[in-house]
Amino acid sequence: MLLDTASLYFRAYFGVPDSVKAPDGTPVNAVRGLLDFIDRLVKDHRPDHLVACMDADWRPHWRVELIPSYKAHRVAQERPAGPDEEEVPDTLSPQVPVIEAVLDALGIARVGVAGYEADDVIGTYTARATGPVDIVTGDRDLYQLVDDARGVRVLYPVKGVGTLNLVDEAALREKYGVDGSGYADLALLRGDPSDGLPGVPGVGEKTAAKLLAEFGDLAGIRAAVDDPKAKLTPTQRKRLTEAGPYLDVAPKVVRVADDVPLPDTGTALPHGPRDAEALDALAARWGLGGSLQRLLTTLTA
Repeated sequence: MLLDTASLYFRAYFGVPDSVKAPDGTPVNAVRGLLDFIDRLVKDHRPDHLVACMDADWRPHWRVELIPSYKAHRVAQERPAGPDEEEVPDTLSPQVPVIEAVLDALGIARVGVAGYEADDVIGTYTARATGPVDIVTGDRDLYQLVDDARGVRVLYPVKGVGTLNLVDEAALREKYGVDGSGYADLALLRGDPSDGLPGVPGVGEKTAAKLLAEFGDLAGIRAAVDDPKAKLTPTQRKRLTEAGPYLDVAPKVVRVADDVPLPDTGTALPHGPRDAEALDALAARWGLGGSLQRLLTTLTA
């Protein structure tokens, strides 16, 4: 089981009231919410191995070099407030080091690699896996890894983690008209404003799915552009031709890496805390209470 950790603690932060606080009044809603998520996931799915995958770099330079707009709007959102703007306190960022310390004390593998996003870490673990893989994420980008033949599926939280959509190839074909290997091509054709990916102008999700159904994959679509006999409308041919420079680089940006240099870290699910003393200190300092105790009980059981 591979956790898209930031996606999950972000959901926990907005799903658990900020009235959940440490003894000193510091909000710990993301910390406790994530612990509850992991407890539920382990109870329900009983993974043999569990990795909390981290964003060591949420906007890698090598992706920005290829598409400068990649996540650029998020950089703008992080700028300091101006003199006429209200400064909104950030109560999530201070919780991330606490999450990391608790995972380490528990002995849950926590892996981030410099220059790569958590998606790339997940992609590499998935590529190396010799058995079934469950990817837990609220990010549709990882649908590209779904592979029925290898037992790779995505568990997509709908409400907390009590309600998860199980995404396999049948679910992808029903909703998007593509399988896992075709999802990245669909995503780069339609674009994604949330990631700063422009896509091909005039090509939305339905048109992208139709093009992929007709021509197989992105390479097939691009070959069709140069084939006067191919069934493309003049407008589609024009738009795809003009988008050529974008389509040259988009695959490397959109497709998750599968060759990340992963550390030699054990990934077996722990059956007790790695550092009980440190965990006790963290529990007392941050008031982790029942959330931590429930997870410990689940792990030791």
